[in-house]
Amino acid sequence: MAAVSAAVVAPVDEIPPAGRAFAGALQHLVVMIAMPLTSVLLISRSLHLDDDAARALLCGALLFSGIGTVLQSSGRYGLGAGLPFVMLPGGAAVVLFIQIAQTYDPATATGAVLITAVAGIALVPVARRLVRFIPMVVIAAMILVIGVNLVKVGANLITSADDPTPLRSVTIAGATIVVTILAHRFLPAGWRRVSVLIGMGAGTALAAALGRFTLQPGDALVQLPDPFLFGTPHFDLLAAVPLLVFSIGSMAEATGQTVLNAKVVDKQIDTAPTVGRTIRGDAVTSLLSGLFGGPTMVTSGENIGLIRLTGIRSRYVTALTGLLLILAAFVAPVGRIVNSLPGAVVGATAAIVFATVIASAVGLFRQVDLDDDANLLTATAALTAGLLPILVPGLYRGFPDDLRLLLGSGVTMAAVAGVAVHVLCTVRRRESPG
Repeated sequence: MAAVSAAVVAPVDEIPPAGRAFAGALQHLVVMIAMPLTSVLLISRSLHLDDDAARALLCGALLFSGIGTVLQSSGRYGLGAGLPFVMLPGGAAVVLFIQIAQTYDPATATGAVLITAVAGIALVPVARRLVRFIPMVVIAAMILVIGVNLVKVGANLITSADDPTPLRSVTIAGATIVVTILAHRFLPAGWRRVSVLIGMGAGTALAAALGRFTLQPGDALVQLPDPFLFGTPHFDLLAAVPLLVFSIGSMAEATGQTVLNAKVVDKQIDTAPTVGRTIRGDAVTSLLSGLFGGPTMVTSGENIGLIRLTGIRSRYVTALTGLLLILAAFVAPVGRIVNSLPGAVVGATAAIVFATVIASAVGLFRQVDLDDDANLLTATAALTAGLLPILVPGLYRGFPDDLRLLLGSGVTMAAVAGVAVHVLCTVRRRESPG
């Protein structure tokens, strides 16, 4: 009977031997850790945070990435899909957090994260219905706009107007990108998963050789997150609109990733409730992150390729990855090393990592029939409304602050314009005779 019971255990529910589980968890950790590191550096450099605040933010990002990963992997208490997922700060959400913080202040950005998290929890029962109102062509346009904005934010860290040696900065950034590409192209398959970290290491080594890297001093071994890092959150519903729009789009992404993950690990799921648990896990983790000054957190599909490569499909492996992230969050030397990285390395890494978002959007557009006039017009309107405030930052400078934030959010305007034009085209098509 025991042999029969063991035979019916799904691969995703198997508990592998300790050595294999640890090796698999370590691989997931190395693959995913570049995103929280890059996200925290973008926020800290863009908002000019001091070292203590940056370390507290990093501690929180790693801590809640770990907690969210454990929740999604375990699937307990209706929080998480019970699939081998990892959780990361959302790339687009990080940019929106920065935009809100720069337009208003970080306390308002924190309030927006909390508003969005509570809305996400409340909207779980109707999430799938809301997602249906956003056609694929609009989602593709939103993702492309997000990608362009992310690359721009990263590129702005490479050099600045007061950089005394801009040529060195660009050289360091170029080396970081080139090594990342070469590592991914020529190294064995297992090493390709850490090509981003290899590129960061090479860029930092070059920066040190050029006198552009100094390791921050300190002898503390433990670091802690800081509740209400930016003070008491300020709740402004209008300021939160860009994040709310993003959260609806991320629900669609969570739907696709949940189905894909289940397919990869060969697990039969009841799609609607499983997706609901994924979204609820994202929202609860984002709520915790916001309480410590962090950005919105999202379930990521970055590790799905690793699952395919290694064949290790157990959710207990990713749960162990979450525990390792929680442990790493409190190790102070990690924070010192990360905060010492040169801006040129961080910016170049962010640019190349986030450029993959643009490539993903191009892939989604290939699924859309752009020979159809309605789809073409929808895409054109969404991209125009979304890209204008990114390419011309001062376009809406004469507008009131609240309206300027709304109009200046590329992802929000892409969604609003895209859905409006799609509805207009659909109504006209239905009303046309024949």
